[in-house]
Amino acid sequence: MSTRALSVDPLWPRAGDWPGLAALPAEQRADLTVLGIPTWRTSLSPTGAHATPAAVRGALRRYAAHADGPDLDRLRFADAGDVTEPDGADGEARAIAAMRAAVARSTLTVAVGGDNALTVPAALGSYGDDLPTAGLITLDAHHDLRDGVSNGSPVRRLVDAGLSGTRIVQIGIADFANSAAYTRRAADLGITVVARDALHRRPLDDVMAEALEIAGAAGGPIHVDLDVDVCDRSVAPGCPASVPGGLAAWELRRLARRAAASPLVRSIDIAEVDATADAPDERTVRLAALLVLEAAAGVAARSVPGNDS
Repeated sequence: MSTRALSVDPLWPRAGDWPGLAALPAEQRADLTVLGIPTWRTSLSPTGAHATPAAVRGALRRYAAHADGPDLDRLRFADAGDVTEPDGADGEARAIAAMRAAVARSTLTVAVGGDNALTVPAALGSYGDDLPTAGLITLDAHHDLRDGVSNGSPVRRLVDAGLSGTRIVQIGIADFANSAAYTRRAADLGITVVARDALHRRPLDDVMAEALEIAGAAGGPIHVDLDVDVCDRSVAPGCPASVPGGLAAWELRRLARRAAASPLVRSIDIAEVDATADAPDERTVRLAALLVLEAAAGVAARSVPGNDS
C-alpha cells in the first residue's frame, strides 16, 4: 500500500482503525466485526494472500464509513485481529474458534482473507451448532468443489462437513473456468447455480433475493463467500484466477450490500485477493475494503422498513 500520508479533516472521519473486539465492554455487541484469516499455503496458484488483511485495513483508511441512505454513524465497529497461521488442521481449528468468538459478539462478522481456503473455518465457525439448517451463498467464478484440501475445495469440504447442497447458491460461475466434472458434481449435490451470463440477464436484487430464499430455506444462518475473482480482471488484477468478462466492481458491491441486509446472514468472507500482486493503484485491495463497507451499509439497512439500499 502507498505510504503517502493521508489528509486529516475532523469533519471527514476515516473508516478503519476500529477498536479491538475484546476491548468492548462485556455487555456490548459489535454491529460489524472484521477478522483476518490470512490463508494461503494450500493455494493452487502462487499467492501472497496472507498479506491482504493488513492491506485491506490500510485501504479502509481511504474511505469514510458513510453512505447515502443507510445510517452507518450509529453502527459499532470492532476488529478481532488476525488468526495466526490459519492453514493446516491446527490453524484451521484456531480460525474456527476465532470466528465463533467473533460471531457470538457481533451482528455480522466479516472474515478477510487470504485465499478461498478461509471459507471453511469462516463458515464452520459462524454456523456452530446450526450447521444442519445453515446455508451458503458464493459469489465466485468457480465451483470450488475440487477433491483434497486447497483454495479450490471449500464448498466440497463444507458439504462433507454436513452442509446441504440444496441450500447452496453459487452466483457468477464463469465459462471456461470450471470442468464438466465439477459442473456435474454441483448438479448432483443439488446446488443452485446462477452462471455469469444468466446473471447479466437478470436484476441483481432479484438474484440475491432468490439466493437468500434458497440458502435460508431451513431458517438457519447464511454465510456469504465473496470471492473477488468473480470480477472482471480489469477491476481485480490482484486475484490470480480472475478472468476478462467477469462482474463489474459495482455489481459485486451491490450484491454484497443486499446480502448483508438480510438478518439471516451471520457472516461474510472476502477471498482470493493477493495484495502483493495488485495493480500499482491498489484497485483490488481497495475493492475489498469497499466490500467491508458495503456489508456495513447492509447491516445498517436491516432495521429500516422498505429500505432498498
